[in-house]
Amino acid sequence: MVSSVLPGIDLIREAQEFLKGRIVRTPMVGSATFSEQFGCRIMFKMENMQKTGSFKIRGALFRISKIPREEAGKGVVTASAGNHAQGVAYAARASGIRAKIVMPEYTTPAKVSAVKGYGAEVVLYGQDYSEARAKAGEIAAKEDMTFIEAFNDPYVIAGQGTIGLEMLQDFPEMDTVLVPVGGGGLISGIATAVKSLKPDVRVIGVQSENADSMKVSLEKGIIVEHTTGFTIADGIAVKYPGDLTLQVCRKYVDEIVTVSDETIALALFKLLERKKTLVEPSGAAGLAAVMEGKVDVSGRNVGIVLSGGNANLLLLSKIIYKSLEIEERLVRIDFKIPDRPGTLWRISNAISSVGGNIYHAEVDNLARDTPVGYQSVRFTVNVRDSEHAAALVEKLKTLGFSFQVVS
Repeated sequence: MVSSVLPGIDLIREAQEFLKGRIVRTPMVGSATFSEQFGCRIMFKMENMQKTGSFKIRGALFRISKIPREEAGKGVVTASAGNHAQGVAYAARASGIRAKIVMPEYTTPAKVSAVKGYGAEVVLYGQDYSEARAKAGEIAAKEDMTFIEAFNDPYVIAGQGTIGLEMLQDFPEMDTVLVPVGGGGLISGIATAVKSLKPDVRVIGVQSENADSMKVSLEKGIIVEHTTGFTIADGIAVKYPGDLTLQVCRKYVDEIVTVSDETIALALFKLLERKKTLVEPSGAAGLAAVMEGKVDVSGRNVGIVLSGGNANLLLLSKIIYKSLEIEERLVRIDFKIPDRPGTLWRISNAISSVGGNIYHAEVDNLARDTPVGYQSVRFTVNVRDSEHAAALVEKLKTLGFSFQVVS
């Protein structure tokens, strides 16, 4: 039976000692670009470089190490559609015990393959995490296996708390730390470590505005199930926090802020473009909070946890495209032009003459609103910025064709 006592600094230090040589001691990496942009010193904790691609392995390894030998021989089971699944699968294999991972039926083949690659048995069940979680509980009871909680466990929290110790060791000037929040295991561990050693440090959690159950639960003083819709940050899309994590956050966390999916996407894009580092949407939440101005960082020493790098590549391509649109570096232009030779050449020549690059062109001769003898054409053009886009539009006006810039 797992203790419900809140983990303290001693347990986190024990976890740190245990994890030496078993995990990557991820670096703190600075950014002159972001620091100058926001008037502070920003250092990123690169948990996207961790084994299995996220911080989850820390808590999983430490939790499994606490299972009595006679129970460990029966194996472990958990439910997850993402990073926790990989963390438990890896930790179980490293500990020499078998693992079953129940994943919702919608889980992508890539994630299923990754978990199987770490030696775990995968059971696909249910339409969402709740149904998968219930199934995992049945398996634990039927097969007498140990269930590994994703966040609401003192040993899991302590394992994640080792990140806080490392951040203070590598960045002792840190006075603000920004942490993505789902169920609260990560921020609970980091907050306990940081506040125990340096109480004046601000610990600020960041949630998607579409999945802000921890924020609402703290405001209400009780566990509240609260999601308002879909979020691309699926790693922190948790319906409700745990009782342990809620207690720790109430004790140590200074504030929870929320950010939009659009800003999360843009933060991910900026990290990829400027820092040459790939994070998943959840991992970009901390930087998104700074970009939205949700946290006052002026003149401060800010540590931002990049919690994971297991990005869905199809979603990533959409995020890149959308971010280029937001920054007005991709412009979509719809034309209705005479259907005769040379017309498309005139348009493409005008675009290239001002330095635009045609990213995509699509001709539709069957559109209902296209007059007889005309064709509808959409050009997607790569430009430098909004001024360059304006210059392109002015050039196209000289051609005398009917067109519309699509937002």
